[in-house]
Amino acid sequence: MKKASKFEKVAARCWNLLNEGKPFTPIFTTGVFLMFTIGEWNETSFWFSFLLSLGGTLPLFALCFVYDFPLFLRNYLFIPLIASLLLLNAPPLSLWMLAAGLYFFFTVFFWGTLYYHLRIGTTWLNFTRFWKLVLKNSDSTSGNAQEQLPKVFMLLTVWHYLFQQVGAFGFTFSDYTPVLYVTIGFAIFAWILHRYLFDWKPSEYEEFTAKEEIQAKSDKVVVIVVDGMRKDRFEKAKTPYLDKLREEGTEYRQMETVYPARTVVCFSSMFTGTYPREHGITSNMVWRLGIKVESIFDSLRKVGKKGKLLGIAHLVDAMGNDVETVTAVMNNDVADPSIMKRAKGIMENENPDLLIVQMIATDQTGHSRGVFYDEYLQKINEADQLIEDFVDYLNEEGHMKNTTLIICADHGQADGIGGHGHLDEGERFVPFIMHGPHIRKGIAVNEKHSLVSLAPTIAHLLGAPFPKNSRGPVLKQAIKESRD
Repeated sequence: MKKASKFEKVAARCWNLLNEGKPFTPIFTTGVFLMFTIGEWNETSFWFSFLLSLGGTLPLFALCFVYDFPLFLRNYLFIPLIASLLLLNAPPLSLWMLAAGLYFFFTVFFWGTLYYHLRIGTTWLNFTRFWKLVLKNSDSTSGNAQEQLPKVFMLLTVWHYLFQQVGAFGFTFSDYTPVLYVTIGFAIFAWILHRYLFDWKPSEYEEFTAKEEIQAKSDKVVVIVVDGMRKDRFEKAKTPYLDKLREEGTEYRQMETVYPARTVVCFSSMFTGTYPREHGITSNMVWRLGIKVESIFDSLRKVGKKGKLLGIAHLVDAMGNDVETVTAVMNNDVADPSIMKRAKGIMENENPDLLIVQMIATDQTGHSRGVFYDEYLQKINEADQLIEDFVDYLNEEGHMKNTTLIICADHGQADGIGGHGHLDEGERFVPFIMHGPHIRKGIAVNEKHSLVSLAPTIAHLLGAPFPKNSRGPVLKQAIKESRD
């Protein structure tokens, strides 16, 4: 299986500038404004007016970057948009039409059709379904039309007003006053909404994981993360092998992901035991490479053990050399089989004490085709079969004699192009199953737990110290405390 090339790693980071809503808004708005004024570029005064009006709009750009409006919060964006129209001269309708046209071209055709066809092999007709995902998406990615378009329209209205005033050479502070009203009003409005309505962020463990005597119970731990596997859709899929593991092991029925529920954020929290405010990874757009705290891989090295994470390119941004990358540029039907084949190779050649495998096809299908369609369930069905085949291989090679197997998802997925991040319905709780000789049989834990417990639980099983900033409690409801 091909590893992710240096070009793919850089390309993944660049793509996140357009995928994440925060950087997309200023990039896209600037591009639209430049295209709208392309006929004036050769005029002497254009760039002076462009830069000066841009400077006057920057505070509003900054507010749109700081405050995102996911879920129902986006429904309130029409209020500052109408206020900007009432206080300022309305821009030409053609400016808004250009912005809307370019936006839907980018999301529906470039992203939803061309990009996904070239990257994972979706049909050239994917746009016939993808436009629905763009309109329904409630997560703060660039694909949230109901958030992005009001923001872009408001920014273009303010920017065009200032551009016209500067171009008339009659610009005074009084001309800037209505822009101040819009900007200050938006700041107060956004702060109130986020202060009083932004109430769905999961609660965090305040204390560090309680220290304990180090004593290994398992010789190995294998963690298989089915990226983006939504819990209620998992319940509807045909998963006879995972159902068997649930019956013979311990299932955590209210395992909660972290906020924001982005893949790199979730993996960082899962394998450090703490939250984004401490490990420093706050979105898939990683501005500073590397986590700021110890990971489970660091803990294992302290006791002479080895861990390996097999996943796609952007996990390198957080976990560095502890990740063996796989290319994400392949037909989605062969992605997970190729990943599991490489996982077998790692066990055969390196035999790590901890192996973490990221299966990506379910998540990619949810993003490109939606979660409420048969294709999504089919990918969960296939994941079940591949996991069974992999565990059979481990048994045949003698790797499962005293091994704990953990099957989970990093986050769920909503119905939309972004799909996850801000904990819409279907994102918050994830499947979580533990199985092995030292895992209790037939147990269902209904108490709420968090994925930050994964790292300390792995450390507990393998006899390693907890990562330094670990806050999640060990999942002891599942573990037999004596080693047979």
